[in-house]
Amino acid sequence: MSENAGVPLRVVSYNIHSQRDDAAALAAVVREAAPDVVIVQEAPRRFRWRQKSATLAGSFGLVVVAGGLPSLGNLLLTSLRVRVLDTRCQRYPLTPGRHLRGAAYAECRVGGARFLLAGSHLSTDPAERPAQAAAFKRELAAADLPVVAGADLNEGPDGPAWATVGEGLTDAAVAADRADRHTYSCADPRRRIDAVFVDPRITVVDYDVVDTPQTRRASDHFPVLVDLLLPATG
Repeated sequence: MSENAGVPLRVVSYNIHSQRDDAAALAAVVREAAPDVVIVQEAPRRFRWRQKSATLAGSFGLVVVAGGLPSLGNLLLTSLRVRVLDTRCQRYPLTPGRHLRGAAYAECRVGGARFLLAGSHLSTDPAERPAQAAAFKRELAAADLPVVAGADLNEGPDGPAWATVGEGLTDAAVAADRADRHTYSCADPRRRIDAVFVDPRITVVDYDVVDTPQTRRASDHFPVLVDLLLPATG
């Protein structure tokens, strides 16, 4: 495929359950998907987080580009096909007694295309989520580059936080007519709380929620796998 028709990018967004499950299965799942970028939720964020994040990325055959402790467990990984131009992290305001959360961002180039890669994990508290979604959305809306954002929203598509983050963006599952695929939990799949949103200039080629015996061992969430075509920017 010529780059004039778009630059291919394979994305995985994955809540890895703080690596509490089958680590070998987790590594095998991601390696088999062969992604260009992985947006991780519940990545290392405490003691020795840098080493643990590097070890996790190495098990996937990828490298760490942003996140970890500064983004409170959101981690962005890429293959060597992707060039990273800039990174930053965000922390949402802390609600007393709640879990501190944030987001990670990386401005990237692949082939002739540039894009903003972003990841977040919103609160389990419905009263806290809307403000976090608004903070995440402000960063996405301010981006000059086409956005590729993955998140565990902890609510379904009918929720207000989901609507905030998704406004003006393409829900990859809807674009692929696969919004009926549940992402959580692996033990009893009944909710779609994990999503990949992309700029309308980006074409969604394929979308899958990978439900296999291996993914059921690897985490309590299924990975979301999306194939995209990015607009070439020269």
